[in-house]
Amino acid sequence: MGRGKIEIKKIENTTNRQVTFSKRRGGLLKKAHELSVLCDAQLGLIIFSSTGKMFEYCSSPLSMRQIIDRYQRVSGTRLPEYNNQQIYNEMTMMRNETDKLQASMRQFTGEDLTTLPYNDLHQLEQQLENSVNKVRARKNQLLQQQLDNLRRKEQILEEQNSYLYRCIQEQQATIEHHHLAIEGKSVEHPVLDHFGLYADEQARNVLQLSSLSPQLHPYRLQPTQPNLQDASLQGHGLQLWY
Repeated sequence: MGRGKIEIKKIENTTNRQVTFSKRRGGLLKKAHELSVLCDAQLGLIIFSSTGKMFEYCSSPLSMRQIIDRYQRVSGTRLPEYNNQQIYNEMTMMRNETDKLQASMRQFTGEDLTTLPYNDLHQLEQQLENSVNKVRARKNQLLQQQLDNLRRKEQILEEQNSYLYRCIQEQQATIEHHHLAIEGKSVEHPVLDHFGLYADEQARNVLQLSSLSPQLHPYRLQPTQPNLQDASLQGHGLQLWY
């Protein structure tokens, strides 16, 4: 069963793209070597990866430079040739500019000031003062921003403190109300206890009166049931005697 056809387009996944590049680069270099050996061909192969790394192959005994020269002669194209004197002049100018910049940086830090004349020193002073003013303005701006942030935090903390204080006051009021309610119930209980003691005292008095002799307690109630009456009582109903 053959492999499916692969769509020829850029591989978006970086890992898969790198793996495919490594495999196919090796295969391409192998094919170039086989073509050079089997067919006695002179060829040069240059590969640049997406990261800028270069890979090359040229058939022996030629070098890549010889292959490129032959290509230029056959195709009629020439690579641009640079004037060595012009390159040297440009490098000298860039070196001088670099030296001036380094000297200027040292002067801004207070070094190598002995060779400067008065006008240059005055100009350097003005530049430093302007720089200091800009630095101070930026520093004041940052300090003002920090101060505003601290004020906002202070306001938020004050609001939270006020809210917590109100919550504590409400909680204390609830606790005091609860204590007052408990104290009110404890005040009512002695009255009830006194009333209970008074009722018990009345009951004891009644029992004591019932146990007294007929002379001290001439009145007595008799039940209406015949079997509960005294032998001396006749008829039904209650009889009062003394």
